Amino acid sequence: MNKLFFTIATVFVSLIGMQAQNNKDVTVTGKIIEKNTNQPLEYATVAFFSKAENRIVTGGITDMDGNFSIPVKSGIYDVSVEFISFNKKTFENQDLSKNTNLGTISLTASTEALDEVEIIAERTTVEVKLDKKIYNVGKDLTVRGGTVSDVLDNVPSVSVDVEGNVALRGQDNVRILINGKPSGLVGLNSTDALRQLPAESIERVEVITSPSARYDAEGTAGILNIILRRSKLQGLNGAITTNVGYPKNAGVSGNINYRTGNFNFFNTTSYNHREAPGNSFTETEYFRDGQPSLFQIEDRDFDRERNSFTTNFGIEWYVTESASLTGSVVYRDSNDDDLTTNTIKEISETAYDQYTRLEFEEEEDTNIQYALNFDKQFNDNSQHKLTADFQYENSTENEFALIKQRNLDSERVVILEDQDQILLQTDYVHPLGEASQFELGYRGNFNTMETDYALEEYRNGSFELNTGVSNNLIYKEHINAVYAQFGSKIKNKFSYLLGLRMENTRITIDQETSGDFGKKNYTGLFPTVNLGYEVSEGQSFTLGYNRRIRRPRSRFINPFPSRSSATSVFHGDPDLDPTYSNIFDLGYLNKFGKLTLNTSVYFQHATDIFNFVSQETDNYYFEEINATVNENDPNFNNLLSQYPDPIPVVRRGPINLASQDRFGLEFTLTYRPTKKWNMNGNFNFFHSKTEGSYNNVIYDNENLSWFVRLNNKYTLPGNIDWQTRLFYMGPREDAQNKSKGMFSTSLAFSKDLFSERASIAFNVNDLFNTRKRQSDTFTDTFNSYSEFQWRERSFNLSFTYRFNQQKQRQRRGENGNGMDMEFEG
Repeated sequence: MNKLFFTIATVFVSLIGMQAQNNKDVTVTGKIIEKNTNQPLEYATVAFFSKAENRIVTGGITDMDGNFSIPVKSGIYDVSVEFISFNKKTFENQDLSKNTNLGTISLTASTEALDEVEIIAERTTVEVKLDKKIYNVGKDLTVRGGTVSDVLDNVPSVSVDVEGNVALRGQDNVRILINGKPSGLVGLNSTDALRQLPAESIERVEVITSPSARYDAEGTAGILNIILRRSKLQGLNGAITTNVGYPKNAGVSGNINYRTGNFNFFNTTSYNHREAPGNSFTETEYFRDGQPSLFQIEDRDFDRERNSFTTNFGIEWYVTESASLTGSVVYRDSNDDDLTTNTIKEISETAYDQYTRLEFEEEEDTNIQYALNFDKQFNDNSQHKLTADFQYENSTENEFALIKQRNLDSERVVILEDQDQILLQTDYVHPLGEASQFELGYRGNFNTMETDYALEEYRNGSFELNTGVSNNLIYKEHINAVYAQFGSKIKNKFSYLLGLRMENTRITIDQETSGDFGKKNYTGLFPTVNLGYEVSEGQSFTLGYNRRIRRPRSRFINPFPSRSSATSVFHGDPDLDPTYSNIFDLGYLNKFGKLTLNTSVYFQHATDIFNFVSQETDNYYFEEINATVNENDPNFNNLLSQYPDPIPVVRRGPINLASQDRFGLEFTLTYRPTKKWNMNGNFNFFHSKTEGSYNNVIYDNENLSWFVRLNNKYTLPGNIDWQTRLFYMGPREDAQNKSKGMFSTSLAFSKDLFSERASIAFNVNDLFNTRKRQSDTFTDTFNSYSEFQWRERSFNLSFTYRFNQQKQRQRRGENGNGMDMEFEG
C-alpha cells in the first residue's frame, strides 16, 4: 500500500520469569533534531530491540521539542531512531542497566524519499486496489463542521440528492458499511444517520464498484465502506471540533485515544443541534374522460429541529504479539421535533377552496450496538490471518404525528419500529508463496423488524382507530453466506482475484392484524472476477465482473401509508422480489506528470428491477371534511356540496419491472500545478433502458443523464486556504417522471493556528440556494409539476484543536494519487 503513516514501535512487555534484580526500570532520555537545520523532530520514533527476546519490547515518540523520556527494563538493547523520510539511525548493544542519556541525535533527510513526502492533511488522496478505490479524506474545507453525508457528496463517483439519498454512479442501491460491517451508526435509516455523524470522524472512504467475493452481494450499484478514525499512538492523543452555523445549528465532536501497555482505548463522541428548514411546491392537474376536472396547488414548508448524540467507545487488547481482541459499544440517540405546513388550493369549474394542513411530528431514534472482533496473525505474517466478528444491535424509531386540517384535529398517526440484528462473520486468509493467497469465510445476518402502525381519525368529537389501515408487521430476514476466493500476481504486472459467493435468504412476513403471512426462500451464486495489468508505475488497467442482488429495504416493504402530504401517499409492498444484476467494469489509470486520469466504462444488466410508480387511487376520499366537522355542524353540508366528487390522491410505491440495461462512463482528473493550487474534477455519464409493464401499463423508457463535480483549492497569502466546489446533476427521466438539472455551489476558507495544532474554517453550503429537485410527472389521469428543497442555504463556522496528533505524511507523487494492484477483500 502506497500510503505510509508514521510507524511507531510501541510494543510493551514484562520480562516474565526473570529475576527481580534484573527487572528494574531505567529511563532513557535524549533529543532528536534535523541535522541541516537543527530543528527538533516531533513524533520521531525510538524503539528498543531486545536480542534476548528477538523483538522490540518497548518504544516511544518525541515531543514538540524533539525530547524523549522512555522507561525500559534494564538489559542489552539495539536502540533505533526513525522519522518518516529521514535515514534511520541505530545504536547497537547498548547496556541500559542505569538511567541513560543518549544525548542529541541528528537525522539526515533521505534523498530518495524527500521528493515524495507530502502532508496528506492538505488534500484527499486516492489509492487504487484491484477491487476498490480508497479516498483518504484530507482537509476538505467544504465539509468542516458537517456530516458524513457531506463528505460522501464530495467523493468521486458518489452523489447525494436533496433528500440525502446516496447514489453511486447515479444509482441509489448502494450498500453502506462502517469499518467493513453493517453498523448501528447507520441504524434503521441510513440517510438520517449519515446526517448525524460528524465529518471529522472519517479517515477514509472505500468506493467498491467491483466487490470481491468477501463482501455481501447486496448492493447492485456497489459498496461504500466508511472507515472511522482510530489512532494507535502510544499515550494520549485526539482532537475536538466545535461548530456553529445558520440556519441555527451548533455541535461539538471529538475523538480520543489512549494506548498504554497491552491496551488501546478509543472513543468518538458528538452532540449536534440542527434546524433544517426546507420547502416543496406541487401543481397537479387531474383529468376525467380526457378533460381537466381539478387543479391543485400545494405549498409545503418544513421546520425541522433535531438533537442528536452519538458515541463509540472501544478497547483493543493485544493478547500476544500476533493476536488482538477488540470490543466496542456504539450508542446513538436523537430526537426530532418537526412541523410541516401545507397550504392547499383546489380549483374546479364549480368551486374554489383553500385550506391549511398542519402536521406536528415527534420522532425518537435510539441505536445501540455491541461488537467483538478477534484478529490472529500467523508466522509473523500480517497476510496470513484469521478474523472473527460478533455484532448485535437494536434500533428503535418511534414517530408520533398529529395532523390538523382546517385548524381542527384530523388524524393521529403512531409508527413504532423495532429492529434486532445479529452478525456472525469469520474470514481466513492464507498466503501461497510470495504472490498468491487463498481466502474463505462465512457471514450470517439475522434481522427481525417489527412495525406497529396506528391511524386514528377524529370523528364525532373524539379520535377513533381506523382498523382498515392500522396494522402490525413483523419482518424476518435471515441471510447465510459462504465464499472462497483466490488471487495471484504474475511477474509484478498481471493480477487476478477470482471468487465465488453463495447466499441463502429466508424471509418471513407476518401481518398480525390482517392475518396475512408469507415466506420466501431463495439461494443465489455470485461469482466475481477482478483482473489488473500494470503497464508501468503510473499506468494500469483493471477489469471486473460480479453478480449482485438488491433486496427491498424496510421502506419498500412497509405497506403502511406515509401521509406527509394531503394529496399523495407512499406505500411499500411486502411481496417485492429481489433484483439481480450482472455488472462489468473496465478501468484505466494514467499519470501525466502533474495530471492524473482515472476512468472507467461499465455495463449492467438487471432483472426484476424496482421502479416507483405513481397512480391515482380511489381508495382515498375527501374524508377530512367528515373528520374535521361534525355531521350536525351547519357548515358540514355547505362544505360537502362543494365537492361532488372524491378528491383524488396520488399513490406512489415500488413495483418489480422486467429488466434494465445500464451503460456508463466516468473519469476523474486531478491536476496540481503548484503546491498551493490543487484542482480535480469528476464526470459521470450514464444511459439506461428499461422494459416492462405493470397492470397492463407499459413502462418502457430510455434515460440519458450525467453529473459533474469540480473542486478548486488555492492557498491565499497568509496561508489561508480557499476551496470552491461546483456540482451539476443533469436532467433524467423514466416512464412517468422527468427531472430537471440541478446546480449547487459550496465555498470555504480555512486557516491553521497555533503551529498547525488548530484550525478555523468557514463554509457556505449551496451558495446560491439552487439545490432543488424539479420534476414533472405524466400519467393518463393527471399531470404534476413539483419542486423540493430538503435543506436551504447554510453557513457554518468550525474550530478544531488537536493534541498529540502529528501531521500525517505519506509517500506520494506530486498528484497525490497512488496506485497499488494488490488484491484485498
